[in-house]
Amino acid sequence: MEAKFTSGAVSLINDLLEKAVSLDASDIHIEPNSSNVRVRYRIDGLLRSGIHVHRSMHSAVISRIKILAELDISEQRVPQDGRAFIKISNREFDLRISIVPTLHGEKAVIRLLDRGKTALPLEELGMAVNDLDEYKKEIKKPQGMIIVCGPTGCGKTTTLYSSLGKINNDSLNIITIEDPIEYQLGGINQMQVNQKTGLTFAKGLRGILRQDPDVIMVGEIRDHETASIAIQAAMTGHLVFATLHTNDAASAPTRLKDMGVETFLIADTLNCVVSQRLVRKVCASCKGLGCKICTHTGFKGRIGVFELLMPRSRSARSRTIIENAEILIKNGITTKEEVLNNIYIG
Repeated sequence: MEAKFTSGAVSLINDLLEKAVSLDASDIHIEPNSSNVRVRYRIDGLLRSGIHVHRSMHSAVISRIKILAELDISEQRVPQDGRAFIKISNREFDLRISIVPTLHGEKAVIRLLDRGKTALPLEELGMAVNDLDEYKKEIKKPQGMIIVCGPTGCGKTTTLYSSLGKINNDSLNIITIEDPIEYQLGGINQMQVNQKTGLTFAKGLRGILRQDPDVIMVGEIRDHETASIAIQAAMTGHLVFATLHTNDAASAPTRLKDMGVETFLIADTLNCVVSQRLVRKVCASCKGLGCKICTHTGFKGRIGVFELLMPRSRSARSRTIIENAEILIKNGITTKEEVLNNIYIG
């Protein structure tokens, strides 16, 4: 269905943002094609169709988004990234805006980050009881490295935030280096990567080490320099949290080795590796049949599925991510289809 907006691009963008908030969407996609402009929302990890806007509105819509993010409205040939801030229904949101040129014109993605959202309690992420008990022990250690791994969008940052929230107190100096800062954490010092000024993960991490830190969080280890600094920090009396893009927990040490970190350093510093995925939860109101609350999808919200690897622990083997997923299926929390769609089985 094609929507017609007589009051222009400003009202259209406002309507799209309000709709996204009402749907608990994380992103809005505005995509031009040869006949119209398609709008989609990412909800619980999946893109869902919204409206179609008349093709004639495309230029004004993109210009409005660029103005919000203080981007160059005359530049249409290269990608642009920006930020904005809005208030909707007395809630404050940071917007992360990306615009790229495509065959039929510029495509925009708007990510919504709720400033009022706080880190979930660690106990509510979905970690199995035994794994949770072991993990709590690891995050209370005074030094070493804890890695959370998995693909983009699997909830790694949420796990790190919840972990920091669990140990945060007035006796610890906790500092993070992130890209982006997704949520503000009270009592924790957060640093934003800024490529334009040369503030990379590695440079920020070096600065953090001069700030007398107790606990450090590195949003992502991407290269040899960042990996080396993080490992050295973990060896010299700091507890370091970080993320890696690997498919499973067992691949994390190999990934660090591929970045040039010596094997003995990995063995000496790596306390714990968490691998995770997100699966949609069966709607509690309709038990998956579909209702107004879940917008007739049968699902509402997501839950983490975890796997723990503790290279230096002599405790009993933790369950695999598939074994933990099977428990969620058995308990009616998610479905077999969700697990097959979201968890890679090698």
